[in-house]
Amino acid sequence: MEKETAIKFENVSKIYKLKRKDKDVQKDQKTQYFYALKDISFDVKKGQVLGILGTNGSGKSTMALVLSGIASPDEGEITVNGEQALVAINTGLNKELTGLENIKLKGALLGLTEKRIGEITEGVAEFAEIGDFLYQPVKKYSSGMKSRLGFSINLCLDPDILIIDEALSVGDKGFAHKCLDRMKELKEEGKTIIFISHSLPQVREFCDTAMWLEGGKMKEYGTIDEVCDHYAEYIERYNTLTKAEKKAEREEKFKDRIIKNRKVSLMDRLFG
Repeated sequence: MEKETAIKFENVSKIYKLKRKDKDVQKDQKTQYFYALKDISFDVKKGQVLGILGTNGSGKSTMALVLSGIASPDEGEITVNGEQALVAINTGLNKELTGLENIKLKGALLGLTEKRIGEITEGVAEFAEIGDFLYQPVKKYSSGMKSRLGFSINLCLDPDILIIDEALSVGDKGFAHKCLDRMKELKEEGKTIIFISHSLPQVREFCDTAMWLEGGKMKEYGTIDEVCDHYAEYIERYNTLTKAEKKAEREEKFKDRIIKNRKVSLMDRLFG
């Protein structure tokens, strides 16, 4: 029996606006639009663990925002069956509030009872292991501590779909290993997990399928070993290029993402 779909993308694109500073460009031409994501279609089954790979600027973080519902697509349709949570550095954390206040705020926004928020607080304190920093403003946290807090909050909220965007790339290896162990437990429980990472070994070890994003487009989607092998070959080739060749390749990818003659809506003109 085929598993139920957790996430489905149908020709999804995300468009951002760029401001040009060129003095010689006319005022009405100073705004450019480009595809952060372009015409992407795929589906993730419930219980699937999808790894998303890509070089810097490929669209991985934009994909995380769209997957989590924080950002809406400009083109295409997205279907999500279940409650999703994004774990990323700084995402969802108010820097002016303490760690404890952030937990309570998150719980209140989700309409949780005081009892449930208390349970989550205990779970976060135990898992994050940040001690008395739980009572300090988040702006005093290191990147690793923010990662610990954000990861722990979202784990304890027990979402149906967990989206992890490079959250294990900072902090100590011991905590990253602890998180991977917990994620494996969630995998065994049938949770749907999207794991966005630069770490090929982590993606290979943890995920069952993979997506390779490049230049805002989906270059490949398939079995974990096949996609990881192809991505590793690409990275190996890219690293042999000279500095000038790398720059030229990056510029060519960016040029391909620029949108020409885009129709600008009245809302864009008023608020863009």
